[in-house]
Amino acid sequence: MGRYIIRRLLQAIPLLFLISIIVFVLIMNMGDPLVSFAGRNGQVKGKDRERLIRQLGLDQPLYMQYIVWLIGNDWMKIDANGDGTPDTPGERRGVLRGDLGTSVVTKQPVLKMIGDRLPNTLLLMFTAEIVIIVFALLLGILSAVGQYSWYDNLFTGLSFVGFSMPVPLLALGLIYIFGVYLKRAGLPYFPTVGMFEPSVGKTPEQVLWHMALPIATLAIISIAAYSRFIRSNMLEVSSQDYMRTARSKGLSERLILFKHALKNAALPIVTLIGLDLGFLLAGALVTETIFSWPGMGRLFYDHAVKSDLPVLMGILMLISVSVVFFQIVTDVTYTFLDPRIRYH
Repeated sequence: MGRYIIRRLLQAIPLLFLISIIVFVLIMNMGDPLVSFAGRNGQVKGKDRERLIRQLGLDQPLYMQYIVWLIGNDWMKIDANGDGTPDTPGERRGVLRGDLGTSVVTKQPVLKMIGDRLPNTLLLMFTAEIVIIVFALLLGILSAVGQYSWYDNLFTGLSFVGFSMPVPLLALGLIYIFGVYLKRAGLPYFPTVGMFEPSVGKTPEQVLWHMALPIATLAIISIAAYSRFIRSNMLEVSSQDYMRTARSKGLSERLILFKHALKNAALPIVTLIGLDLGFLLAGALVTETIFSWPGMGRLFYDHAVKSDLPVLMGILMLISVSVVFFQIVTDVTYTFLDPRIRYH
């Protein structure tokens, strides 16, 4: 197992290197990197533009900009001021030495900005993932056990509605019902923006109360998809020969359900969860924006509209690393669920 994990980690290095090249090229060609420096006229012109291009190293070839992003610029000298004197403006050490660069909007280190927002996203996303797994398992198992029953038909209908619901429409619907309508009716209502009330402070109660609607928005659609997937896998596993053998031995239905059916049906589900976990660090762009949740998704959106390339590059590479890491964790998890799987 240890040899397999080391081999997968070594294989991830060229994969991440290739991903970084593709992402860097796409990001550097997505818009004007000087848009955040623009004044009221929305443009940077003349000598100011030339000076900023030299200071940011944008006058260098694209491959040279990538090398600077990767290993830093302390090895090269650039005449940023145009006075014939070589210097090293905006000196950075590069991603390989832990420097993700500096935001051109806030002038803060990208690593610090991500560190400030990441805990908020993890709190929201991991809580939502727990809710999704618990309710999806419950509904999926109940539907499989009671195939074609009234509640199976009910769950199926609700799942199709939930899965077909666009995120913005679902979020705005929840805001109106549980945030606006209940407030107008004089009933307890859920807050619709932020993590806490400034007048109260960031208490655990405030954070949990403000998380309710964002988590519901994230969970409803995923629960609808997961529960249907669990139901179909449970039904497929229940028809296998070893399940009939277990019943012929007189084992209880509960033991058969949880020890044999659910365990064997869990492999495809673990794959889905592993993919989800990899993208948790990205946050939920639409949900965090609508509910003004200060997480990674909101950070990405705010700096994408301003073409803050270092921040966008840092977030996308963080997502890439997390996806690769959680896929390795998922593969290792397979060995605990299915003894037939062994890695060498």
